[in-house]
Amino acid sequence: MQSFHSNSPAAPFRLAVPERQPLFTGRGWALLAALTVVVAIGVPVCALLVPEGHPLHLSAYALTLIGKIMCYALAAIALDLVWGYCGILSLGHGLFFALGGYATGMYLMRAIGREGVYKSDLPDFMVFLDWKELPWFWHGTEHLGYALLLVVLVPGVLAWLFGFFAFRSRIKGVYLSIITQAMTYAAMLLFFRNETGFGGNNGFTDFKRIAGFAVAAPQTRTALFVLTFLALLAGFVACRYIVTSKLGRVVTAVRDAEMRVMFSGYNPLGYKLFVWTFSAVLCGIAGALYVPQVGIINPGEMSPGNSIEMAVWVAVGGRGTLIGPVIGAFLVNGAKTMFTAYFAEYWLFLLGAMFVLVTLYLPDGVIGLLKRLRERSRSAMPAKPVAQEPVSSSAVAGRTGGEA
Repeated sequence: MQSFHSNSPAAPFRLAVPERQPLFTGRGWALLAALTVVVAIGVPVCALLVPEGHPLHLSAYALTLIGKIMCYALAAIALDLVWGYCGILSLGHGLFFALGGYATGMYLMRAIGREGVYKSDLPDFMVFLDWKELPWFWHGTEHLGYALLLVVLVPGVLAWLFGFFAFRSRIKGVYLSIITQAMTYAAMLLFFRNETGFGGNNGFTDFKRIAGFAVAAPQTRTALFVLTFLALLAGFVACRYIVTSKLGRVVTAVRDAEMRVMFSGYNPLGYKLFVWTFSAVLCGIAGALYVPQVGIINPGEMSPGNSIEMAVWVAVGGRGTLIGPVIGAFLVNGAKTMFTAYFAEYWLFLLGAMFVLVTLYLPDGVIGLLKRLRERSRSAMPAKPVAQEPVSSSAVAGRTGGEA
């Protein structure tokens, strides 16, 4: 009788895991490289060497406006990472943006030194409020390196603490969105108080120098512009790396079916916490680059309306795409600049109408619309005729002979 048992060792079981998506295609890398060269070389040339009045000249206003929108675009990418890929709609990312701005603002206020109105080592608002010494949390902010460390640590630690307790309690959906909105509103009310040591209603302004260079100098503004672009590019590449990795696939699975992920042996807490904290740090970096370019930071940056506006940028551009939020930030803020100049009283109504129309007719945003148009154009193209191979005379003769 034949035995079905075999002495050979069984082959190990291997789970077929799909290969990682490429970070970018060859065309994508070439486009990023070309864009970097244009900004790193072309912008300084147009801003510093091209004379005023020339069509290619970049004015200080244009540099500030585009640089500010690039900061918004970086914050939009950060929000898209948690909303588009992890399914967490945060209405409090404006808080992380403002905290990064305040960390930079503290350094810029200390850099004023005795050039302020009151010729004191203390910031002007502290002298006005009759403060005698710096609060303990201001010590060390005269060093740029320490301020940059605060830009990363303050939003990151706050986001980690909030996320740990919120995600561990399995708070999700609209409840989490409301809590994030309440958190940023409470922080705004706290920073409005003069006793907190952050300038109260006026915040920080009248900056003089950054890293020893005059903030208002054209060379400094150009350098900040290029630095903001590089930060935006680095943030985009980093988020793209995350979402194309195994971690990104798990995060996307958490968004689509968190319970199934848990039953598969994964703990969603760590994945959600990492993405949430990284997103907050990106927002802090965006805020840090925003402040020296616009020249002011106050508690108004923490208003819930700003966080909601970030969600509008992501929705307009297309969430879950990374490039869509960049497009949305430029479209919405470009329209805001134009409409506030001509229709200042109706801008908020136009913003609300834009969000409603996008929700109803463009659920996938501008990127989704472009994809549908591309698919429609491809389907409308006539199919290429299939070329028939020529039949040789010998084959014809053989066929006729066989029929005979």
